[in-house]
Amino acid sequence: MKTINVNLEKRSYPIYVENGLIKEIPSILKDHNKDQKWIIISQHRLMEFFGFELMNQLKQAGYSVDYITVPTGETAKSILEFNRIISQMIEMKCDRSTTILALGGGVVGDAAGFVASSFMRGIDYYQIPTTLLAMVDSSIGGKTGINIAEGKNLVGAIYQPKGVFVDPTILESLPKEEVVSGLGEILKYGAIKDATFFSATSQHLENIDAFPFEDAIARSCEIKATIVSQDEREGGLRRLLNFGHTIGHALEAHFGYGQIRHGDAVSYGMISAGWISKELGLLKKDDYKTFKQSILRLPLPILNKFDPVSLLPFIKNDKKTISGQLHFVILNQIGSADTTEKVTDELLLNSMKIIQ
Repeated sequence: MKTINVNLEKRSYPIYVENGLIKEIPSILKDHNKDQKWIIISQHRLMEFFGFELMNQLKQAGYSVDYITVPTGETAKSILEFNRIISQMIEMKCDRSTTILALGGGVVGDAAGFVASSFMRGIDYYQIPTTLLAMVDSSIGGKTGINIAEGKNLVGAIYQPKGVFVDPTILESLPKEEVVSGLGEILKYGAIKDATFFSATSQHLENIDAFPFEDAIARSCEIKATIVSQDEREGGLRRLLNFGHTIGHALEAHFGYGQIRHGDAVSYGMISAGWISKELGLLKKDDYKTFKQSILRLPLPILNKFDPVSLLPFIKNDKKTISGQLHFVILNQIGSADTTEKVTDELLLNSMKIIQ
């Protein structure tokens, strides 16, 4: 088993990565079972795939456990669903000792984490990610949140889990499109911090069926854990993890949450951000060409035509805009990222034209 630590003093926690890990969760958590109520928050389909079996294993090991399901898609991250989960937990007689197990992708993890951060002013929770995107990104770092009409994740909290359990064999149950979405985030880690990893990941994309998921997930988790350990609240270094996300989030908001997968939107956002990096004289033309070709090895969905101007309001509302100034993540070279305030509306508009 690969164990990666997120070092945040009293809020530190482990990330476990191992094939078949989900079956070991009851034994790993046994010392944390103090007769409290455990709540699995998941989706019904995921409960059928993994959740009910996990629930039975926990009960057999002496855990008092129940479950709450949320809808599929970004609907689960609405204020309405947040209220419903809280009400169900009260009906189940949950209290400050209750522990949540977030079993699902990024949507479930974000919603369940935000519930944990706010129920009884904060209770413990663990992440059990079931998508590649969640395994390498959203389950790590404590970002939780829900969506409102004005944008994605504009209501939320940074609230760290007590641990993350990553079982790559879960990916075998996913549609190929979901796996492709997560591969974009793996490329992101190489792009911002590890050129060798980026190159190796790119080469493996030529045969996704033989992709070394366990090793690639572990390396991605190492990079994110290192960054989060140094900058928990996104004061500087952690902003680099948003590479590709400014335009990616705008694409999601424009087309409608769930109409384009998050990882696919970020992949397109990275192509635009790479182009901007080149136009600013930071990323060499040949490096940009290599970078773009690497991302386009992913079988990304074709974007519907859109007017780039219509995406600007979403970009202006982005969380990386501070005092009206956008802090945009760019590449100095493959494997090295930074932020800049020099990205004009014209650059943004032109960068979005090249992904259509």
